[in-house]
Amino acid sequence: MTQDAAHGADTRLTIAASALARFFRILGPGLVTGAADDDPSGIGTYSIAGAQFGFGVLWTAWFSAPLMASAQVLCSRLALITGRGLASLIRERFGLWILWPACVFLTVANVANIAADLGAMAASTAMIFRVPAYCFTPLYTAALLALMIWTSYHAIARIFKWMTLVLFAYVIAALLAHPAWDRVLRATFIPHVEWSASYLAAFVAILGTTISPYLFFWQANQEIEEEVEHGKITLAQRRGATGQEKRDSRTDVVTGAVFSNLVMYFIILTAGATLHAHGEIHIGTTEQAAEALRPFAGRTAYLLFTLGIVGTGMLCVPVLAGSTAYAIAEAAKWRVSLRCPPHRAPQFYRVLAAAFAIGLALNFAGVGAIDMLFWSAILNGLLAPPLLFLVVRMASDPVVMGGDTVSPLLRALGWFTTIVMTLAAIAMFVV
Repeated sequence: MTQDAAHGADTRLTIAASALARFFRILGPGLVTGAADDDPSGIGTYSIAGAQFGFGVLWTAWFSAPLMASAQVLCSRLALITGRGLASLIRERFGLWILWPACVFLTVANVANIAADLGAMAASTAMIFRVPAYCFTPLYTAALLALMIWTSYHAIARIFKWMTLVLFAYVIAALLAHPAWDRVLRATFIPHVEWSASYLAAFVAILGTTISPYLFFWQANQEIEEEVEHGKITLAQRRGATGQEKRDSRTDVVTGAVFSNLVMYFIILTAGATLHAHGEIHIGTTEQAAEALRPFAGRTAYLLFTLGIVGTGMLCVPVLAGSTAYAIAEAAKWRVSLRCPPHRAPQFYRVLAAAFAIGLALNFAGVGAIDMLFWSAILNGLLAPPLLFLVVRMASDPVVMGGDTVSPLLRALGWFTTIVMTLAAIAMFVV
């Protein structure tokens, strides 16, 4: 190799390394939001679907990815352009008579989900250490609440970003399951649909788990938190966004959505290659899925699957509680920020603490995880379509967006997602 050729190769490597470093630096709110979508209850949903229908539902991963991405990009864009959170925008544009019912639905669904996730985390830990689950539930609750209250926003953002790596446990678990890759590829790219109530229920559950209202509020407010972190303190400073800022945000959000759905794909794949293949189709909870996995995929896959439940819960439960606090505090016009210490935003942190406390109480009240997830799914299914309708309307409104409305393609994707989620909600009640 000549000196010039070697120099050219070094230059290309430097450029590639710089581009890769910038890509990982861009990742933040969108990646965390996407990863938080794969919470313990979501893992249970995907595992149950994979156990029941095997590889037949793998295609839903690529179907739901653009729907989730469009919804999250719209919420991100609203926050970037207006400098305000989603609840604040709904209050101003549509009024409190629409916002407060949405907040109530969101809060009840989130608290039920928090309770189910805390229970799944404790039960999964108990399976490993052979200690009663109720010993771990208050420990996880206290640790996560302390993280949210007494850690700086900068530290929280970094911790959450690194915690997304735990989801790779499900990729490794799927590889350890040794699936038949020819069947996997065929099922991935050739949609298989069964016109039965159970299949329709699984499809609706996957969509409802993937496109959840709490993610809309969290995404928008995390964009605001990032703006404030970079010195844009006032609303006037946060209004508007450069083309580069919008592209960076889109990259972040789309990466998070693709990552989330990729993990969903591998969870379904793991359950299909092990549980479904061996006739273990009646799985009711996340912990049952992990326990049933051990004889077919080995102890390593079982441990990865189980530890993944705990890790995703550590990421998702704060997001559920945080989105509740953001929505209610903005609706009430209280100070809203994880950057503020508790004495500067007391109402915000009280709502945050209350969400954790009620979730913990539901665990000790003996409310079943399946019941909590059922009602959470019902409320999310009712809230998602009208909330998406409001999001698309605002993102297309020149008055709200200051003339910088979203592109026709993103608008069309947003309306398509709204229609799909509306049909899914109707189907949920039919089923």
